[in-house]
Amino acid sequence: MDRRELGRYGEDAACAHLEGGGYTIVERNWRTRTGELDIIAAKGGTTVFVEVKSRSGTAFGEPEEAVTPLKVRRIRALAAQYLASSGRHGEVRFDVISVLVEPAGGLVELRHLEQAF
Repeated sequence: MDRRELGRYGEDAACAHLEGGGYTIVERNWRTRTGELDIIAAKGGTTVFVEVKSRSGTAFGEPEEAVTPLKVRRIRALAAQYLASSGRHGEVRFDVISVLVEPAGGLVELRHLEQAF
């Protein structure tokens, strides 16, 4: 599984997890010239911006550790752009979904970190 396939697999698993938990997927891979938001979901009047980190091992740390302070600032700025353009109102939350996948494919572990930042 190459890097792109791993990322797609992780996002698909994250969407399935969210939908199973009662979330509605509003957008996937929302892009502007300044960046991309992986998943925008909604549940009970709350808009949830979800960063998905997928890895095939932990040699370089847990997947969620890749969400650096710089990445957090970018996600928050992109979320502000999205909210301004979409007209969505209400509560906002930022989550991280960490996905570990076997090198040959297959979900090993998925962790949903609510209010991650």
